[in-house]
Amino acid sequence: MRAGAWHLSALGTPPPLRARPPIWLLVMITISGTMAMHMFVPALPFAARGLATSVGEMQMTISLYILGLASGQLLYGPLSDAMGRRPVLIAGLILYAVAGFAAALAPDLRLLLAARLLQGLGGCAGLALGRAIVRDTAQADTAVRQLALMNLMMMVGPGLAPIVGGAVATSMGWRAIFWLLAAVGLLTVWLTWRLLPETGTRPAGAQGGAQAARGFSFGAGVLLRSYRELLSSVKFAGFALGGGCTTTAIYAFIAAAPFIFTTELHRSAREVGFYLGFMIVGMSVGNVLTGRLIRRIPMERLMLAGNMICLVSAGFLLAIVLGGVLSLYGILGAMLVFTCGAGMASPAALTKAISVDPDHIGSAAGLYGCAQMTVGALCTTLAAVGGDPALSAALVLTGAALLGQVAFWVALARERAEASPGS
Repeated sequence: MRAGAWHLSALGTPPPLRARPPIWLLVMITISGTMAMHMFVPALPFAARGLATSVGEMQMTISLYILGLASGQLLYGPLSDAMGRRPVLIAGLILYAVAGFAAALAPDLRLLLAARLLQGLGGCAGLALGRAIVRDTAQADTAVRQLALMNLMMMVGPGLAPIVGGAVATSMGWRAIFWLLAAVGLLTVWLTWRLLPETGTRPAGAQGGAQAARGFSFGAGVLLRSYRELLSSVKFAGFALGGGCTTTAIYAFIAAAPFIFTTELHRSAREVGFYLGFMIVGMSVGNVLTGRLIRRIPMERLMLAGNMICLVSAGFLLAIVLGGVLSLYGILGAMLVFTCGAGMASPAALTKAISVDPDHIGSAAGLYGCAQMTVGALCTTLAAVGGDPALSAALVLTGAALLGQVAFWVALARERAEASPGS
């Protein structure tokens, strides 16, 4: 079999090449990775009781899933640059579905943790490559609008996931969540095979076959060369760090939310999923604003303005916590504004980051996604420090927004310096 032809040839002939895949399919592909994380959060107490373990140990299923999301994207990006987006994406989605079945059947915590790690490794394929596919088929400004629209549509999944997860776990047991995720994974594999064209620029001829063979064997040289070039770019590092601080820093609040709402505000556990889902409204508003304003306002200004909104709202949350006037409406209002700012800044930051090097769009998308998940995992860990979850979360959000603003300023300054005559 020729190099590069290993991928699922038994399933039939791939669809003919098309300029752009359906946006709803890209949403479905991308949403699979984050949906599996959010849906299982309300079921942690049920799973802990079912496997006779502590809630703290069961929380490792979230940490390992985030680890899988972060690390896997480092592989998918360069492999898709070498082998094409389509075969690498399908392989990742198959792993996601199989790991879902394994998690549903896991007899103990150890095997559940292993299955969750593999599920994260598979689910991150959609996160990395869905974005790369958008950039493959659109110019920068158009990509910002499409990413904003895709983010808006994607918000429905993570917004409803905790609610659905809580309902499924209550009515059918926590294992039913993984059966559902595995079924969705299989459906996504089938739709991707039938409808997704190849959008990457794969090298042709013998050279292309050699590069595909290197990609299939996980050639360390290909990976290291791609990431060395990207990490040596101050622009990419700034946009990636700033994008992570703007978007996934919210994981700090998500991790602390059950304790804030139930312990400090004395709300019922059933309400937590609805409060977390409410924050999606802010992200959606921010995405809509970006899609409308990008035609009149440069994306750099939108990015900085969005992150500044995050910084101001996080500062407000910190102020009401320190002032001892924490309330349900105060928290929801602050987080609504915070997520609105994130919704404005996120598409622009992503577009700027993966546009730094046109020859490594897939690698850039994977490394950007890894940076996001790493920042999210770090913020989640920091939010667990201290005895006051609300204070810890507010401090983490404020610090992340400030760091993100500085990172954006540095990246844009370098971009202007490189664009100036004589640079």
